[in-house]
Amino acid sequence: MSTQNNQLAFVFPGQGSQSVGMLTEMAESFPDVKDTFAQASEVLELDLWALVTDGPAEDLNQTQNTQPAMLAAGVALWKVWCAQSEVRPAYMAGHSLGEYTALVCSGVLSFADAIALVAARGRFMQEAVPDGVGAMAAVLGLTDEQVIQVCTDAAQGDVCSAVNFNSPGQVVIAGNSAAIDRAMVAAKEAGAKRALKLPVSVPSHCALMQPAADKLYTKMQDMHFAQADVTLLHNVDVTEHKDAEGIRQALKQQLFMPVRWVDTVNAIAGAGVTTIAELGPGKVLMGLNKGIVKMVDHFTVNNPDTLTKLLEHYPND
Repeated sequence: MSTQNNQLAFVFPGQGSQSVGMLTEMAESFPDVKDTFAQASEVLELDLWALVTDGPAEDLNQTQNTQPAMLAAGVALWKVWCAQSEVRPAYMAGHSLGEYTALVCSGVLSFADAIALVAARGRFMQEAVPDGVGAMAAVLGLTDEQVIQVCTDAAQGDVCSAVNFNSPGQVVIAGNSAAIDRAMVAAKEAGAKRALKLPVSVPSHCALMQPAADKLYTKMQDMHFAQADVTLLHNVDVTEHKDAEGIRQALKQQLFMPVRWVDTVNAIAGAGVTTIAELGPGKVLMGLNKGIVKMVDHFTVNNPDTLTKLLEHYPND
């Protein structure tokens, strides 16, 4: 009999956390991992587990492949957790693409629908901006306000926006490549510790994604959105949406509006959560979360050892 713990939140990472060979250790111990990828492969008509296991990295890092792979990874880890523990989180959120993982794990979207949706999302994003036209960069060491001003000054008629408020002093910017180059120079002149281009093929969460957002919204019309069985906070407004249209609008807007991760994690901690666990490859979110809220226990679950640590923290009765 599962029990919901009001002091526990699960969060799910987005693109950038993928790597060739991810979850291989988990797959050796827990059949749910390969089973989940097999379900995704059937929807995609693509051997997703082979791509994740063998690469090449260039193919895994293509947006239309990365998104289903990361979704499957998060859902697989959620299934493993549910099989090993009776404890369930009261709160969920996901960073960018990870929001779709949270929607599946909270019972809002079926896994098959979500896989089809994120694969389409990846295609729509790639189609919206040809290779080389857009770019993203991480700016470290400036305030949010400084980064926003840098982007405003660097735009010069192009798109240049602060799009991921990831952690205090860490903001990602996106837009037209030339504008992002200007912003990186301006950020360093303003005192940024670092301003570095990100190895991505599309400029997510900025106005260049509006055409992709419109297509995504149309794609979602025929999909069923159920009531979440946890409190799920959305990136775009740090708000819980319980109706299908509200969720569709939040997912549409997420494509061309900023990810408010700092506000999301602060809201989770402010609700009384004392443990935040990241379910997904790597530990990007755990690193960000530690920089946002100090007085919370932080975990990541991506291999048997990290799973054991969280199980020991929340033993079954």
